[in-house]
Amino acid sequence: MIDKLDKLDTRILNILQKDSSLSTKDIAQQIGLSVSPTHERIKRLKTEGYIEKYVALVNRERLGKHLLVLCTVTLKEQSIETLKNFEESVICFKEVLEVLCIAGGQDYLLKIVVDDVNDYHTFVVTHLSSLSNISTLSSSFVLKEIKRETAYYLNY
Repeated sequence: MIDKLDKLDTRILNILQKDSSLSTKDIAQQIGLSVSPTHERIKRLKTEGYIEKYVALVNRERLGKHLLVLCTVTLKEQSIETLKNFEESVICFKEVLEVLCIAGGQDYLLKIVVDDVNDYHTFVVTHLSSLSNISTLSSSFVLKEIKRETAYYLNY
């Protein structure tokens, strides 16, 4: 699918990943194209699914969410129904930022953000423990984020 992208498309995607609030005019100036064709390219990139959505990255610590937890979950049973039920349940918890189905000794990796250790304990007791198919869970507390990136640099 990437072969449909040319150099200008990849430049647009790189620019938008750095700052999606830029106007079409600003982007057009950066890539050396007029506004109308730049707008059409951005529209096509959205339509074709290269751009999923625009978001604001919020500083979690400024909001009092000081604890980032990586939690691995192993289920008692791995049938399609139980996997689906777990996924549908866990994505509803506002504390859970990401749910990754993984290979290896565990079934899932959850990225969870809460105020502090006490808040995490409450989350585990009231939310995760309510899910009947969990066999084990293991929590790792992030001490420091060394790199936090959402952009994937495209090279043409």
